[in-house]
Amino acid sequence: MGAVGSGFVSDHTDSDDNGVTAEHVGGQREPADQDTTPSRPTWRKALAAPQDWFEGSVLQEIVQKLRALDFSNQAMLFGAGVLVSLLPFLIVLSAFASARVDDDIALRLGLDRTASGIVTQLFISSPAKLDVATAVSFILLTAGTLAVAKSLQQIYEKAFHQEHRGRGLFRQVTWIVVVCTAVTLETLVGRAARNLAGGVVLAEFVPLVVMTPFFWWTMHFLLAGRIPWRKLLPSAIATGVFLTGLGFFSRIYFSATIVSDSKTYGAIGAVFSIVTWLIATGAVIILGAVAGTLWEGRRAHTWWRPRPGAASSSSIGQTPDQLAAGSHRAYARAR
Repeated sequence: MGAVGSGFVSDHTDSDDNGVTAEHVGGQREPADQDTTPSRPTWRKALAAPQDWFEGSVLQEIVQKLRALDFSNQAMLFGAGVLVSLLPFLIVLSAFASARVDDDIALRLGLDRTASGIVTQLFISSPAKLDVATAVSFILLTAGTLAVAKSLQQIYEKAFHQEHRGRGLFRQVTWIVVVCTAVTLETLVGRAARNLAGGVVLAEFVPLVVMTPFFWWTMHFLLAGRIPWRKLLPSAIATGVFLTGLGFFSRIYFSATIVSDSKTYGAIGAVFSIVTWLIATGAVIILGAVAGTLWEGRRAHTWWRPRPGAASSSSIGQTPDQLAAGSHRAYARAR
């Protein structure tokens, strides 16, 4: 019974030296575990490539931060708040100062003569008189403007991961005074720049010069000094750059749009373009804050990291836990 015939083939399993089970069939050893999973088709690889690139990229971080801030809704609410509160507030102040706010709007939107004339029709008025109705309207507009300042304060608190502070009336009132001063200064500098050689292009860089320091101060002031000045600078610069880019875009886009809308809807069609511009301004302010925080965060995380393959003399011979602890201490010093 123990003999094996010449035509008999023994089938049994053995374990090799590595403990991997194999099967003897006809004297041939075949591995028991074979990868029979088919490779992904080429079209799936092509579709997966952008997703693989997006994972862990800067763009993904920006999208995540904008979602956390509820970007689209915040931009629309801020633009609407400016339209119904801050803009009328500035119009009332301009009326008592015998100034024309339509010229300021046309300057900021980069409108040509035809589009400027359409905007002017929206702001034709008689000399301002102080009466009960005007006083009540001014009080309501002031309250609405305070709401705009509070909205901006909350945006910055979320962008810089700070807890909301309910009491901030003094800071909001102060911000309104400063924003009126900054808008006036930007208008005066912009008009003076237009009178220079090449002033049409030079005037587009006025927001970068005037608004960068203003938003740098705004973030520090509305956050009650909880974030150091140096960490707010990237966001201020980004906001100024984005506002400058919005100015170039406005010059190309809004003149033709206002003329087209006025033919379709009448003079009120210009309001649609003004609303779009105000919403775009709110979006630019949020994007500036996000871009600055992202840049500052990446700089703080990477400046102390050694180059790949490089090792400092102090890290040689240290365990991974010791290296990780040293990295955390360096990051804490950077902050």
